[in-house]
Amino acid sequence: MEDKRVMDMLKVRLGEENRQKLMMIDNPELHQFIAKYVELCNPDKVFVCTDSPEDTRYVRQEAIRAGEEMELALNGHTVHFDGYYDQARDKKNTKFLLPEGVDLGSNINAMDRGAGLDEIHEILRDIMRGHQLFVRFFCLGPLNSEFSILAVQLTDSGYVAHSEDLLYRQGYEEFVRLGKAAQCFKFVHSAGELDERMTSKNIAKRRVYIDLEAETVYSVNTQYGGNTIGLKKLAMRPAINRASKEGWLTEHMFIVGVHGPNGRITYFTGAFPSLCGKTSTSMIKGESIVGDDIAYLKNKDGVTRAVNPEKGIFGIIQGVNSKDDPLIWGALHSPGEIIFSNVLITEEKGVYWIGKDEESPQKGYHHSGDWTPGKKDEEGNEISLSHPNARFTLDMKLLENVDPELNNPDGVAVGGIIYGGRDSDTKVPVEESFDWVHGVITMGAALESETTAATLGKEGVRKINPMSNLDFLSIPIGRYVENHLKFGTRLENPPRIFSVNYFLRDSEGNFVNDKTDKAVWLKWMERRAHRDVEAIKTPTGLIPKYEDLKKLFRAVLNKEYSEGDYVKQFTVRIAENLATIERVKAFYTTEVSDTPQVVFKVLEEQRQRLIAVREKHGNYVSPLQFSYPG
Repeated sequence: MEDKRVMDMLKVRLGEENRQKLMMIDNPELHQFIAKYVELCNPDKVFVCTDSPEDTRYVRQEAIRAGEEMELALNGHTVHFDGYYDQARDKKNTKFLLPEGVDLGSNINAMDRGAGLDEIHEILRDIMRGHQLFVRFFCLGPLNSEFSILAVQLTDSGYVAHSEDLLYRQGYEEFVRLGKAAQCFKFVHSAGELDERMTSKNIAKRRVYIDLEAETVYSVNTQYGGNTIGLKKLAMRPAINRASKEGWLTEHMFIVGVHGPNGRITYFTGAFPSLCGKTSTSMIKGESIVGDDIAYLKNKDGVTRAVNPEKGIFGIIQGVNSKDDPLIWGALHSPGEIIFSNVLITEEKGVYWIGKDEESPQKGYHHSGDWTPGKKDEEGNEISLSHPNARFTLDMKLLENVDPELNNPDGVAVGGIIYGGRDSDTKVPVEESFDWVHGVITMGAALESETTAATLGKEGVRKINPMSNLDFLSIPIGRYVENHLKFGTRLENPPRIFSVNYFLRDSEGNFVNDKTDKAVWLKWMERRAHRDVEAIKTPTGLIPKYEDLKKLFRAVLNKEYSEGDYVKQFTVRIAENLATIERVKAFYTTEVSDTPQVVFKVLEEQRQRLIAVREKHGNYVSPLQFSYPG
């Protein structure tokens, strides 16, 4: 589009006030991008949002006026409902658009770039007729930081635009400051035609397409945040690709400050699939949160430092209760700007969700309409009182435990990396790797977990999910693993790597951990990061000594910890570990074409250690059998 035509079109379609806001950014390439999609999507109105309180307030008000959100009883609280069949990430229709000759591997959903762009542009034609287009500017990461990436979001959903206000740092002034130098990720979203409940109607044409070459993401005919809030998981794809080229890491990780002895704070990152305890671990009382979901990791002078590209939380609300999650609970029950999605609304305009420790209401309103117990959908399935993937969205400034380093442009020094998943029969509750390579391979690349309600499809299926990042990879899996291995070689003192498992069960099917025990595992890992305590060497890693855990349980939870519980939790399950290794080897043999050979070498070494111990002690080996420290 020629420059004069761009300027003329923007003048007509934006109006003078919004045009002037846009022209404050001296970036013709950006102007052309916005003009292209204004013309293609054809909205009735365009609103350019600056960083001013008035503009961000307008976005929230428009989300309510349009019926995408409803106000609740507590001041600042609103609720949004997605369509009944639009409640999770759509993995099937999330595709990378790749030019000819580029192959990301069989595990990564992709299609021809030209065909994909043709399809998505045809779907976008006139899709915003009758809608308002919001033009948003954000910064992924702290302002004025080498970690940060600018982003522009075009969306016709006030709910999406409002959510991003809570989740991301405002970036309009950064765009103005940088002008032509503002290289950014670009996002185009439309909820499409809406039904009478103001939810996306044409989900059969739901598409999420990622164009890595242009660092642009398209999302259409969907409202669910995981498919639409562009700067979240959608931005991870181009960020992973960029990080791979530049030698840093984009990870599906929380960042938490764990408070140790004498005022010491040690920062940990942690990767867990959805509904595996990720947010609750980052929100343990007494610790401080930097982020609950995504981390950018860079090597700065031989030290791993991390930032959270977000400033808010888009968290799963199922199971949040006053006992186990007091910090989140407190925020959710206080005035402040919070968006609830797909929860149950009571007659008093309060909210209820699965696992809330209050008496369940007998009627209400949610994503399926009016609800009473026993209500069934068209397929005859009983509809729960809230969706299992119901969410809350808030700015972390509402949390009393937000870490003061959240906006540090240099990030925080990482002392440890944690990998955790759902595992009922194999992994011990907490374990440290022997070294960086062992941890990357046996705890990160071999991370296995059961599927949950956060993704469309069957629940409870055990899948290998490298670093809990498989759904978001934009590079081949083998290269991704190799990037981690190389990252460690360039560090003077690599962070220690740990695995945790909150879901181990005994022979009768009962969990061997209490929900609150994770606070103790964190404290033990903090001490191991500084070598304050010794560990016991097993065939799969380093585990705590009973005496150290007994002291920590008393100090952290004021709870007695028996040797019987210790044995039950930390028994090495030889057969189950060997079976895991075989599944991991099969995955990297059949599903990954570029697996680094060191992966198989390290797995085989672990297999041989397990076999040697089995020959001496049998299939189930008490931790008391391993007496030598590590």
